[in-house]
Amino acid sequence: MIDWILAERIACFVAGTGDGYVATDDLAAIAAESETRVVAYTGLVPTRPLPQPEGVGRREWVSSNIDAMKLLLDPVLSRAGKSLGPLRPAMEIAVGLMLSSEVGVVLGYLTQRVPGQYELVMLDEAVEDRPPRLLFVLPNLAQAVRSFDAEEKEFMTWVTLHEVTHAVQFAGVPWLHPHVAGLVRELLRSAEVRLETPRKLRVPSADEVKQVLSHLRNGDLISIVTTTPERETLDRVQAVMAVIEGHAEHVMDAVAPDLLPSLPKLREALDRRRRSQSVLARLAGRLLGLDLKLRQYEQGKRFCDAVVRDAGTDALRTVFTSPETLPTIEELDDPSAWIARTL
Repeated sequence: MIDWILAERIACFVAGTGDGYVATDDLAAIAAESETRVVAYTGLVPTRPLPQPEGVGRREWVSSNIDAMKLLLDPVLSRAGKSLGPLRPAMEIAVGLMLSSEVGVVLGYLTQRVPGQYELVMLDEAVEDRPPRLLFVLPNLAQAVRSFDAEEKEFMTWVTLHEVTHAVQFAGVPWLHPHVAGLVRELLRSAEVRLETPRKLRVPSADEVKQVLSHLRNGDLISIVTTTPERETLDRVQAVMAVIEGHAEHVMDAVAPDLLPSLPKLREALDRRRRSQSVLARLAGRLLGLDLKLRQYEQGKRFCDAVVRDAGTDALRTVFTSPETLPTIEELDDPSAWIARTL
């Protein structure tokens, strides 16, 4: 249903090209040093080589992510399309145009902002065909260096520490990728069932209207379009993603002080940037679900910081012992409860 060529063109138009690039001569050395420090601090030992860092432009980042999304979404949308019967041709045109435009706008908006990415196809069976990549979006890094008034190599090192931590997480925890992939499959299966189930038109009840308005006020748009079982799976996805992102945020600060004299300034500038987006950017982020990513950074980092403060770095390593030792969505806001349950 998705016209990926159209989606890519829209994304590239929204993203633009950006101004300026950062030097990449030291990127491989920075990534190697980051891996050594991250492994030493986290105790996670990769079972396979990490991907080599690649400096890319915005268009290449869009193209790479379009390819990853095709692997994820095409099978579901194809099977859903077969259930449309005689309406299929017309519906595919109408729905396809809407989905293609939405994917393009969301991806283009993201492309303007992401400095780096450990790109991993979420479905684990696709890894052999599409191995992970360690991408750094050079115009976005240059833009951030100017915005933060940062020293270029320091900022590159800081971002690299974050992305290399993700690479170490997935290469050093054998069950992590299959676990996340299993949760993604659950969501895709439930989405497929909903796409195939005809909906009866009816007037919503007063309670349903109140519930929708409540979700809108809280920026919880996902809850409006998901069922209770799906929300439970989403809670598990959000919890594991918050740990993955928060752990990387914690590690990039914990191993950086002797490397980055300006670390306090960088952290303050990054947090200020996340808080002080324009009204339009905040609205777009909320509508597109991007504010969820920021909450994951903050919530996950607070959890990891608290565990290390109260129980030490060895306790934080327990998080990645098994799926059962991951914190629940409730425990992310109550680290002491997680400590009591797992240690």
